[in-house]
Amino acid sequence: MRILFVHQNFPGQFKYLAPALADMGHEVRALAMAHAEAEKHESIKLVRYSVGRVSTPNIHPWLADFETKTIRAEAAFRAALQMKEDGFSPNIIIAHPGWGESLFLKDVWPDAKLGIYCEFFYHVKGADVDFDPEFSSSDPSEVSRIRWKNINNLLHFDIADAGLSPTKWQASTYPDPFRERITVVHDGIDTDALIPNPAISLTFNGKIILDRNAEVVTFVNRDLEPQRGYHIFMRALPKILAERPKAYILIIGGDQVSYGPQSVTGRSWKQIFIDEVRPKISEADWLRVMFLGKISYEYFVAVLQLSSVHVYLTYPFVLSWSLLEAMSVGCAIVASDTQPLREVIKHDETGRLVNFFDTSGLADEVCSLLNDKASRQRLGANARAFAKANYDLNSVCLPKQLLWIANLAETHTAV
Repeated sequence: MRILFVHQNFPGQFKYLAPALADMGHEVRALAMAHAEAEKHESIKLVRYSVGRVSTPNIHPWLADFETKTIRAEAAFRAALQMKEDGFSPNIIIAHPGWGESLFLKDVWPDAKLGIYCEFFYHVKGADVDFDPEFSSSDPSEVSRIRWKNINNLLHFDIADAGLSPTKWQASTYPDPFRERITVVHDGIDTDALIPNPAISLTFNGKIILDRNAEVVTFVNRDLEPQRGYHIFMRALPKILAERPKAYILIIGGDQVSYGPQSVTGRSWKQIFIDEVRPKISEADWLRVMFLGKISYEYFVAVLQLSSVHVYLTYPFVLSWSLLEAMSVGCAIVASDTQPLREVIKHDETGRLVNFFDTSGLADEVCSLLNDKASRQRLGANARAFAKANYDLNSVCLPKQLLWIANLAETHTAV
C-alpha cells in the first residue's frame, strides 16, 4: 500500500508504526512542518510544508486556536496537491489531527482511508479543565472557549474512517457515535530495551556519584507545569528532604509549558514553585535537589534506572510515555489517583496511588518506600511485568496497530 503519515513533528506517536510499515515493503511518506526536527528513516520520504502567514493580530481569542489550525491545514493541503501532481496518491492517511493538518487532505485524495490518532477530546467538566481549583478560571466564558477548541475534532469526525487511542479513558472522552470507531491500542513501549540496570552509576555536578545503593527520587515532565503536578511535587519536597536526609531529588523537564497555560506573572512555573518552597528547605538540603532540564533519551532512561522511587502526577489528561517507560525499567512508582493512571497503576500492586492534592500523603508514600526496599522491589517487578504483558511494543502493541491498519484499508469510506 501507499501510506501517508501526517504529524507536525513526525514521527511523534508514530515512531514505531511508520518504520514498521516501511520495513514491510509499503511505500511510506510523511508530511511534517518545515521547522520540525523530524526523525528520518531511510525508507520514509519526508515532505515538509511551510505556512504562508501568521495568526491575525487581535483576532477574537476564542478563534485564535482554530485560526492557527486552519493556517496549518491550508499549508498541508497545498503540499498534498503538489504531492498528487508529482504522482503520489495514498491508499491510507494516518494523521494526528491535533494541529489541523489533516482537515483538507481528503479533498485532495477522496478515495484514501483516513485514520486519526484520538489523543484527547476537551471537556468543560470531568477532565483537566475544572480539576485543579487553584488554577481554575473565574471567567464564565472559559466554558465557551473550551467548547470552541473541539471544532477541529468535530470536523475530523466527518471525514475520518477510524480512530486510534492509546488508553481506554482517552478514548472515552470522545462523543458518540465517533467513539464506536475508535480502537484502543497504545503506541508501545520497547520493554526489551527499557530494562532494569543494577549496575547503573551516574555522576552529577561533576562530583556526586549515585548508584542503586543511593536513595533517588525522580520526577519527569516534558515541561514543569501544574498540568503534570509539578506544584504538588515541589510542595512535598520539604517533608521528603527533612525525613530522608540522604535522598537525592532528580527533576527532569523544561521550563516552558506543553499542555497548560502560561503563568500570568511572566515567570516560569518552574521558578514560581522553587520560590514558594525554597524558604522551607535548608541550604544543605537544597543541594540534594537537582534540576536536569531537558536531556537526551539515553540519559533519561539511565536516570530512571537509577531511581529508587519515581513520582508521576497528572490532571485527568493524556497518559505520558514516561510513566510506562518507568514501569518497564522496574521503578517503584508513586502516582496520582487520576485518570488514565488507574488503567496501569493498581494500588500496592504495580505502584502506589495518592490523592493528587495531598502533598503530605505524597511525601509519606515516597518516604515509606524509601524505607522499604522489599516493597520497592516487589512494586518495581510487578510494574515491569504489567508493562511487558500489556504495553510491549513488539508482542502486543505493534501487532494490534498493524491489524488496525489492515482493518482501516478494508473500511468503507466515511461520508
